[in-house]
Amino acid sequence: MDGPQRAEGLYDVAIVGFGPVGATLANLLAVDGLSVIAFDREPTPYALPRAVHFDDEVMRIFQTIGLADEILPFTHVSPGMHFVDGDGRLFLDWSRPLQVGPNGWNASYRFHQPDLERVLRAGASAHASVDIRLRTDVFALDQRGDHVAIRFESLANGRLDEARARYVVGCDGARSLVRRLIGSDVEDLGFHEQWLVVDAILKRPKPELGDYSVQFCDARRPATYVRSIGNRRRWEIAVMPDDDARRITDPGNVWKLLARWITPGDAELERAACYSFHSVIASAWRRARLLIAGDAAHQTPPFLGQGMCAGIRDAANLAWKLGRVIRGEASDVLLDSYQTERHPHVREYIELAVRLGSLINATRVEGREAGAEPRRMATIKPRLGPGLFRRGCAVAGTLAPQPMLSNGCRLDDHVGYRFAALVRPDFLDGLDIAIRESCGKRGIALVAAGPGPLSSWLDSVGAHAALVRPDRYIVGLAQTPQELSALIDTMNQEDFG
Repeated sequence: MDGPQRAEGLYDVAIVGFGPVGATLANLLAVDGLSVIAFDREPTPYALPRAVHFDDEVMRIFQTIGLADEILPFTHVSPGMHFVDGDGRLFLDWSRPLQVGPNGWNASYRFHQPDLERVLRAGASAHASVDIRLRTDVFALDQRGDHVAIRFESLANGRLDEARARYVVGCDGARSLVRRLIGSDVEDLGFHEQWLVVDAILKRPKPELGDYSVQFCDARRPATYVRSIGNRRRWEIAVMPDDDARRITDPGNVWKLLARWITPGDAELERAACYSFHSVIASAWRRARLLIAGDAAHQTPPFLGQGMCAGIRDAANLAWKLGRVIRGEASDVLLDSYQTERHPHVREYIELAVRLGSLINATRVEGREAGAEPRRMATIKPRLGPGLFRRGCAVAGTLAPQPMLSNGCRLDDHVGYRFAALVRPDFLDGLDIAIRESCGKRGIALVAAGPGPLSSWLDSVGAHAALVRPDRYIVGLAQTPQELSALIDTMNQEDFG
């Protein structure tokens, strides 16, 4: 599909790789008024499921791009995950609430990735400012002063061509060309294992499998069961040292491994493939006009279900910053905050996933006594790394809540894709005309927190006002109009003190 370029033939952003992360980034940039060209080698989304989970923060990002209601029918709310030992006893309970939480959505969703990608691609295609080039291989990126020249080949006819963009974001996976051209090495966090991934479609109901995901922590053969949407079910089964990795995917071998759960009479196999799970983080996420996101920047074992989530958080963190820089509202030093905020954040998830991987492989559960109550595991919500928020404020760098407002509208829908000042009504009444005009000029939404959950949240953090970024992270809190004004002024700085 060919879309319009800027008058001078220069796109604002080029995206290499148009999977879930690249497509989400394209949607966010388009919502922010930028022109985008996106490339992908494949003509259609990959037909088989890969990622199977996303969380409430990711659904909130889909809401920002106007696609949450289209995605919701293709999801299943998950109650969480159980960890059982080699004797089948529950020892760790990671249950998630089934009611809508502080982010305005459920805590955990299962989904079928091809369905998700179709919605994301269609959403991006609906923007006239997005030019999507499928069956196209990007093979060179040349930085030339104020832009990058992108050289690519059409895989349909072998034609070579070139496009220009102010910035390029590589969402091009673990073997990222963009990461190589940045010159980034990767930090190894110590987890590298081969697992058999089996996707099956039930022929008849099997309620005994349950809605919970289950980690079978059995050193004889660690395994994971995942309840997906509809009749889809997944098993991830460790490949052991004495396995013949070349033949373990043969149907006969697969059915032997699945025998404790299902038989050929219960389901048909959709896919059985061996994958290597890794834990790595790139050391450099940016070089001048080249940036990376998603698997190009980091890879994680799947035990937390956070691989795709982390990439989509990358897109949400980066998109509005690119918008500010390209519009001249900030210098490109702002883009350095992308890695400083995201790198420590994603590292926390990967390190926890590695620890869970070690637990799943454990021969026994330390400190567990017969009949002991299972321990409870809490969902982590890390704070961003050092960046564009007020240091010394306990909630700065964490997500603001998204309650339903009194008019029946979700907070983010009311605010739109911009900064917001959430303020008590009496505080709002006390704002002088200069502060109101400053908010108007800078596109900051002023939201009065009337009686209800938003006011209760301000009570809980001991503030009269909060400044929130377009990615819904808190910049800082204010007790007085002067403090709010000072927070707003820091938006013109590249580093908050």
